[in-house]
Amino acid sequence: MLEVVARTLQANSAFRALCRPLASTWVNLSGYRRLGLKYDDLLREETPIIQEAISRLNREEIDQRNYRHRRAFQLSLSHQELPGPQWTKAADDVKYLQPLIGEVSQEFAERDAFNSMSTVRK
Repeated sequence: MLEVVARTLQANSAFRALCRPLASTWVNLSGYRRLGLKYDDLLREETPIIQEAISRLNREEIDQRNYRHRRAFQLSLSHQELPGPQWTKAADDVKYLQPLIGEVSQEFAERDAFNSMSTVRK
């Protein structure tokens, strides 16, 4: 039931236009961009799917991710924020990990389906 409502609301362009400024305000208030982080930097790394997706990143993306984490941790310890021009801009906040997470999720689901298959002898 809720899935039907969610799909209907997502398809409604007037509802999305109404929610877009609220969503933008919510993201700005969350504060992760003020520390120089991107959205995908906030995902929990403890899950096997996220771990596998991170392992598939190229070396440069892993280094940039680690640098953002360390810098944000240091800023958090010192109770500071980055200067305004160094904040992550909305245009730069691309979801670099989401495509890999989708691939890994499909592979894990396929593996589970394959492993749970049973054979029937005739």
